[in-house]
Amino acid sequence: MSYPQPLTPQEKLADVKRQLDLPRIVVICGSTRFMTDMAEADLRETRAGKIVVKPGCDMKSPHELWSDPVEAEALKSRLDDLHRAKIRLADEVLIVGGYIGDSTRAEIAYARSLGRPVRFTHPEVDPDA
Repeated sequence: MSYPQPLTPQEKLADVKRQLDLPRIVVICGSTRFMTDMAEADLRETRAGKIVVKPGCDMKSPHELWSDPVEAEALKSRLDDLHRAKIRLADEVLIVGGYIGDSTRAEIAYARSLGRPVRFTHPEVDPDA
């Protein structure tokens, strides 16, 4: 007698998304120097009927929340963890901008390790192309 294998957490999440009839979820990734381009991509993806999540903080721009260097480093680490959670939640990843730095490269590798499709606004910057 064989028993069904329990679902993985990712399979459970996908099943719940189907049960809730959720639209596809796209996470926007890229350098925060492209925040304006990310906002435009958000508009286009939303218009296409997708739920969009993207970076919420541009730590390259001055702000009192990250003015202290020690606190800023801790915040950066928490934001990186949060962004990886957004990638786990998403059905697909959209890389915005014509530059791929170390953080974005790591996000692409993470998304691909999870089997998430990765699209690029500038396909020529795909590190695996």
